[in-house]
Amino acid sequence: MRVIAGIARSMPLKAAEGDNTRPTTDRIKETLFNMLQSDIAGCRFLDLYSGSGAIGIEALSRGAKEAVLVENARQAIAVIKDNLTFTKLSPKAVVMEQDVLSAINRLSVVMAMPVERALKDLEHKVKFDFIFMDPPYGKDYEYDVLLALSHSDIVDRYTIIVIEEALNVPLDYIDECGFETVKVKNYKTNKHIFIRLKESE
Repeated sequence: MRVIAGIARSMPLKAAEGDNTRPTTDRIKETLFNMLQSDIAGCRFLDLYSGSGAIGIEALSRGAKEAVLVENARQAIAVIKDNLTFTKLSPKAVVMEQDVLSAINRLSVVMAMPVERALKDLEHKVKFDFIFMDPPYGKDYEYDVLLALSHSDIVDRYTIIVIEEALNVPLDYIDECGFETVKVKNYKTNKHIFIRLKESE
């Protein structure tokens, strides 16, 4: 596993051991960021269920202004921090060691600018340009996350949310949660679903 492009290009990344994390393959990661690339520079990126941190790190390497990486597995947190240190991208990242729903609630009230002060300054709020989530496949964790995001201050009409899920798992509740599907990219065994908030009626 490595950084595909940008200032940390080709740098190897550690992966957390065990079955609790499932790194996105380099090929799929490259395809994803090729689709996002024109809008990555200067963006704010939220990486939910971050695992090794590879997606958030790729965004930073390609020019994201700042990234927040959310993971609650202690071993994975250590790997994320090691990867950020190795790639010298730590100054642009905030690592949150907690479950995703708690992190969304916390970010809704304490997210600040610049990111180094994000969890210390209650004066400002900021919205994310991109949110990536890669929860365990087939568990429907996305439902509660999307409901939380739909009522959160960190998302607006222009935020693009990318969900990674197994190819054969339908997410029929996207509309119910207040979002619309922009694009679906199918791979051999999984897929990326690009969604955003529906326009207010």
